[in-house]
Amino acid sequence: MKTIIQIILGVIVVVLAYLLYDSLMEPIRFNKAVESRRELVVQRLKDIRELQVAYKDSYGRYSGGFDTLINFYKNDSLKIIRQVGSWDDSLAVAKKMVYTDTIRIAVKDTLFKNIAGFSIDSIAYTPIVHEPFQLQAISFMSISKVVIPLFEASVHNDVYLKGLNRQSVVNLNDEQKNMNKYPGLKVGDVTQPNNNAGNWE
Repeated sequence: MKTIIQIILGVIVVVLAYLLYDSLMEPIRFNKAVESRRELVVQRLKDIRELQVAYKDSYGRYSGGFDTLINFYKNDSLKIIRQVGSWDDSLAVAKKMVYTDTIRIAVKDTLFKNIAGFSIDSIAYTPIVHEPFQLQAISFMSISKVVIPLFEASVHNDVYLKGLNRQSVVNLNDEQKNMNKYPGLKVGDVTQPNNNAGNWE
């Protein structure tokens, strides 16, 4: 009987030790998972920003929909101005050998072509959980009556951290809200001009 009690106590000690270890490791595992997902989401938001800037250069405004951006990438072109010769070379200028030339290059042949595995059809979705980003675009009237196009692409912590420890996500949301920060990741801002900065920068 004494041996059975010792075995039971030994098992209880092992289980309690494991539970203690697991509770200590949970925040570490959570932080690693957050950082890993955050890195992927930030890169996707940077890609959205780059595509939006190219779209604005072509149309003078940002797009409020991913379908438009994807179509722009697949089927549109960018105007590229190239210079032949140097305006500092007075002899070449005198001989009219210096000039600028405008050409058009397909968007898909200029943007993201060096990113391995890039797929434009995935740009609207958060990595891992494959949930859509929120995208908005507006025209903002400044105090000096200048119309400024703005956009914002965002994803809440609840979305891109789906599947991780729920209480840890709730705690992260509360922490960021208490610091008057958006509880998630976003690039651009539709409430005020911010030079298309990301909230991680």
